[in-house]
Amino acid sequence: MNKINSTPETEFDQQSKVSLKDAVLRLIWRESQISRAEISRQLNLSRSTVTEIIKELLPTGFVAEVGIGESSGGRKPIVLAFQDDAKVIIGIDIGATHVSVAMTNLRGKLLIWKEKKFAVREDPEGTQKLIDELCDECLATLKYGPKMLLSIGVSVPSPVDPIRPEYLSETIIPAWHGKSGLERLRDKYGVPVYIDNDANLGALAEHWWGEGKNASELIYIKISNGIGAGYIFGGKVYRGARGIAGEMSHMPIDPNGRLCGCGLRGCLATVISAWALKERVGALASLYPESPLVNSEPGVYDIEDAALMGDPLAIQIVKESTRYLTSAITSLVNLLNPDMIIIGGSLSRLGELVLNPIQETMDACALVSSVSKTKLRATKLGSKGIAIGAATLAIEQAFIDPKILRKNIVPAVII
Repeated sequence: MNKINSTPETEFDQQSKVSLKDAVLRLIWRESQISRAEISRQLNLSRSTVTEIIKELLPTGFVAEVGIGESSGGRKPIVLAFQDDAKVIIGIDIGATHVSVAMTNLRGKLLIWKEKKFAVREDPEGTQKLIDELCDECLATLKYGPKMLLSIGVSVPSPVDPIRPEYLSETIIPAWHGKSGLERLRDKYGVPVYIDNDANLGALAEHWWGEGKNASELIYIKISNGIGAGYIFGGKVYRGARGIAGEMSHMPIDPNGRLCGCGLRGCLATVISAWALKERVGALASLYPESPLVNSEPGVYDIEDAALMGDPLAIQIVKESTRYLTSAITSLVNLLNPDMIIIGGSLSRLGELVLNPIQETMDACALVSSVSKTKLRATKLGSKGIAIGAATLAIEQAFIDPKILRKNIVPAVII
């Protein structure tokens, strides 16, 4: 969490009292465990004000007294702890060919994971029914069921306009006719629903829980049916003016390359997307007739597995795609100078097979001042990262707008 802004205590009305309560709650979450005296010190509040605020927070169930702390002299303090399991969050990852649901606690700990392959691009109604089914299965594991749900975050395979988050790109998923229909979740569960692009939420998950936890400037690149990038600048997701920052699929890589669906030639998606990798198996099959990938219909995981086993055909495909990916990444490093680049999605399981040649080319071609500060990593959150990022979006919003956490207050929703 970002450092909490505080001001010296003054006479305050009810509204400012609520703001102080929110600040105290955010601080307790950030610190996990803290004493009243330390709250007083960090927020520059009187002991009596902190005591009054804590008295109001304890009945909410989000804060509890958990024991006696150490003292440097005088009475030992009572330790307050944020109750991570007071509520749950649901994070939903709607991919082009799957739906995943992660149920987490308020600290982002994964409690339940559900995933099913599905023709998302072609069947919006079926996708919505599957989302309901998976969410209900998660909540059914809880003693109090949906009453434990605080909010929902959703990842979609489309740019998301912050002004109209319920609308999706008709170019990317035309069968959905521009509408996600996710307001149903708000109506069904009576909780806030937050939506963002999958690469943005991959970046958010990495920044909070993953490889980029200590990086304030990072780029997360997701390779799937398209190629997207999520940017974290100054510790926050950067979405651009209309939410389309990071759409890398149509970055020009090879002016003499194959025609892309967008009408241009040699776009990045035509050489390193999941479908492009699978097409290369057929194109190179005659050169590697002994490969186990030949005479089959391999998926990206099959290609990755074969590459890890040293299969020459798979290695050739990885080399080709890595070369193109390197060109794109080197441009990003020189343009944006991030602390870290994190690769997710297809190819990320290959680790050093992909990372080493990219790093070598970056060292040779990128500006020295940029390269010296940029680390290259593969995600360790795996296929669960995007759904966890969706849950993280909901957690983040709860502390941006803490009335969501206040007992018996109906929160505002984003859709």
